[in-house]
Order: sequence, then C-alpha cells, then structure tokens
Amino acid sequence: MAAMKHYKTAPEDRISLPHKVIYGFGAFVNNLLAAAIGGMVIVLNLGLGMNPALVGLLGALPRLTDAITDPLMGYISDHTRSRWGRRRPYIFIGAIIAGVVFALLWQLPRGQSENYYFWFFLIGSFIFYLGYTVFATPWVALGYELTPDYHERTRLMGVQNFMGQLAYVVSPWFLLMMQADYFDDMVDGASYLAIGIAVLVIAIGILPAIFLRERFKHPPPREELATEGEQVDSAVQAIKKNIIDFFNGFIATLKVGPFLKLCAATFLVFNGFMLVSSFQFYVIIYYVFGGDQELGAEYAGWSGTVGAVSTFCVIFLVTWLSTKIGKRRTFFIAIGISMFGYALKWFCYNPEIPWLLLVPAPFMAFGLGALFTLMGSMIADVCDLDELETYQRREGMFGSIYWWVVKLGMALALAGGGFLLNATGFDVELNGNQTERAIFLMRLFDVAVPLVSSALAIWAVYAFPITEEMAHEIRLKLEERRGEPAVNGRAPPGGELDNAETAIDSGTA
Repeated sequence: MAAMKHYKTAPEDRISLPHKVIYGFGAFVNNLLAAAIGGMVIVLNLGLGMNPALVGLLGALPRLTDAITDPLMGYISDHTRSRWGRRRPYIFIGAIIAGVVFALLWQLPRGQSENYYFWFFLIGSFIFYLGYTVFATPWVALGYELTPDYHERTRLMGVQNFMGQLAYVVSPWFLLMMQADYFDDMVDGASYLAIGIAVLVIAIGILPAIFLRERFKHPPPREELATEGEQVDSAVQAIKKNIIDFFNGFIATLKVGPFLKLCAATFLVFNGFMLVSSFQFYVIIYYVFGGDQELGAEYAGWSGTVGAVSTFCVIFLVTWLSTKIGKRRTFFIAIGISMFGYALKWFCYNPEIPWLLLVPAPFMAFGLGALFTLMGSMIADVCDLDELETYQRREGMFGSIYWWVVKLGMALALAGGGFLLNATGFDVELNGNQTERAIFLMRLFDVAVPLVSSALAIWAVYAFPITEEMAHEIRLKLEERRGEPAVNGRAPPGGELDNAETAIDSGTA
C-alpha cells in the first residue's frame, strides 16, 4: 500500500463548530423528511388497507420527476445572482414549502376508496418533493463550497452526518407514536405526527440560510469559454441559451467518471439500507413476534435507536480514519463491517431470543455512518476537479444528480419492498399465521439484498482516483488561476497535477 502525503489544514480553511452544526441542521431536516415519509407510509397499508404494491408505487413514482426537477434546481442555484447568494434564498423558501406540504399530505380524509387514497397521496407527494428539492439541492451545494480543504470537508460532512443521524434516533419510533392510546387510530396518529414534524422542519430548516455565508456568491466568470461577440439580445434567445446550457451542463456532469463511481456506490449502499428499513418491520413483526404489531414496533424502535446511536460513534471513527488512510480505503473497511452486520440478521432475528435483534444494529451502522461522511467530501473534491477542466463551479448540478440517485434508491427500495413482500406470499389478513415459505423469503430478502448491493458498492469505488495529494495540487492550480494568494506557504503546483487534469474524463489516475 503506497505511502500517503498529508497536508495540514490552514486556520483560514477551518469552519467553526457552530457553523458546522448549523449546516448539520439541514441534514437533520433532510433525513427527517426522508425517514418520515418512508416509515409513515406503512399507514396506508396497515391503517387504510392499501395494497403493498400500490404503497410501493407511491414511494417510487414521485421520485421519477426528480430526474428533471433536481438537476434543474441545481442549475438554477448555480446560476442565480442575488444579494443573498446563490443558495440561501432557496434553502429558506424550500424549508417552509416542504414543511407545510408534508403536514397537509397526512391529513387523509376518512371513508374513501383505495383509488382515492392513491391519487390523493400521489398528487400531494409530487408537490411535497418539489418543495423538498427547492430546499435540499441548494443546501447540499452549499456544503461542497464552504471550505476548500481536503480534510476539513470530511470534518464538515462528519458533523452534518452526525446531526442527520439524530433524525434516525427518532424516526424508528414513529410507528409506535402513531399507535399511541390518545389517538383514535393509526391514521389519526399520522395526521398529528406530521404536523409536529412540519413545525420542526420549518424552524430549523431555515437556519443554514440565515447564518451561513457562501464562498462563491455569484456564478464564476467564464471569459475563457465565451466566444467573441456572444450576446443575448432578446428574451427568447436568453431562454434558448439557458436551456442549451442546462442540458450541456447535465450531460457534462454525467461524463465525469469519478463522480459516477460515487453515485453508483451511494445508490447501492443506500438502496440496500432503505430496502431493509421498510422491509425489516415485517420480518420483526411477523417472524420474531408472530404478528404482534405493538411489540414488534417497540423492538424495531429499539433496534433503530441502537443503530442510530452506534452511527454517531462510527462517524467519529470514519472521520478520523480517513485522515490516516484516505477516504477510499476507509470506505472499504466501513462497508465491509456493515456487510457483517447484515449477515448477522439471519442468526440474530430469533423468535426464541428476541433481544438478539439488537446485535446486528451497531455493525450495520457503519454503512450510513461512512457513506454520508465520505461521499459528500469526495464529491466536493470532484467539484474542484471539474472546475479545473470546465472553468465552472457546478456544486448545484453535482449535488442535484447525486441526491437524485439517493432519492431514486429510496423510491426503488420502497417500491421493491412492496413487490418483494407480495412475492413472498405475505397476507396481512393472516396476521401471525403467515406461511413458512413467506417467512423464509422475507428473511432471505432482508439479508441478501443489502449484502449484494454493498459488495457491488465496494467494487464501484475501487478505482476512484482523487487522492489527498492530487486534491491539494488541484486546489493550488485553481487558486493560481483565480489569482488567490497562497495559504501558509503551500508548495507550488506539480506532481500529480498533469494527471489530475485528465482524470475527470477517464475516471482514473
């Protein structure tokens, strides 16, 4: 294993802890909304009797529009000029829209048909995810640009992931909350819970927009790329130019080899996790506890809480380890440990010893603990590499496509969970008397899918090219081009820089 060269973080590159925490509030909102809509959607099946396959489609269909709305929002954010910056106005407005619509989404009218509930929730979800995109895409892009330092980026992402995991401490208990005695039923509980979540989302979601400042408040100049005499003299030409520019930027982003590797790894790890998060409720309730929904929900809550608390420790470990052995190698170790945890579920989800289901949770925590600590930091490095090649800062476009992949993975997991549940032969009317075949297939899917997807993620990241030394040299070149002064006597450009300029196309170094 080759020796690594390390560079000390300059004081002016550091982000204060309060500002890291404030940025992390955005992660809490992001994860809370994702976990809430993923965990509460079970109400449509258990509370209203909707077919699990239809419930899965409700999770998947709205995310298809994100393929356009997310990159479009990223492009708009990248090219916005305002006195408040490129990101902050959208973060503020988006938090309010997402919170209000989420609360309204769960005010489900009584006594309607399955078809009515399907269309009510589907249309509401489209509007909700649009507001979610307005908030999340600029917030993600803001994090990529807050510091230019290789290691400070990981520390920032470690804090935001830590803050985001607080949502997963609470969310496993949503099912139990909705069944509390002071609610008429699960549907009534969901309506009140959604209002509480909405208030929290708005209150803290606007904080990054108020207290953080942007390094690049306006789109960077592109004189190097402009053609002589290029003028926009009409609204029609301006619209045409923006449309062409949007699609050119979108296609260019999809050609960045290192970025695609990170997207593939994230899709695989997160998709496997989300499938488990929606599917394992059924395994716990109907296998471990023989159909006892209340007891199953309680133990599922404890398992989720143990996993979330363990993730806090994992984040600190992963952040520290990445400064010693590199981001890519740390990813391999962490995902490998999470795979061990998924395998343990086959033995520890035991009806005779129910508390054993808590054992795999700390090991599985290494998956998300590493994923959203390392991936954000590595994408920020890719943004620098992209600027070196294109003369553009496109954090919004990179962030939008990356998080669309995350949301697509979640949507496919929700949809796949419904169809897989049907494929096992599960029948909600049988309660605790499910067939042996159904129980076996439920357990098999719960373990095998995340194991396979995690192994494929390791393979995807294996050839990621950006090392600490390459990232350092890319930064030097960019600062020289922008006319920025050197910090703390950093060494002049050299070494791997020539290779770095071509790595963006090939994805290798």
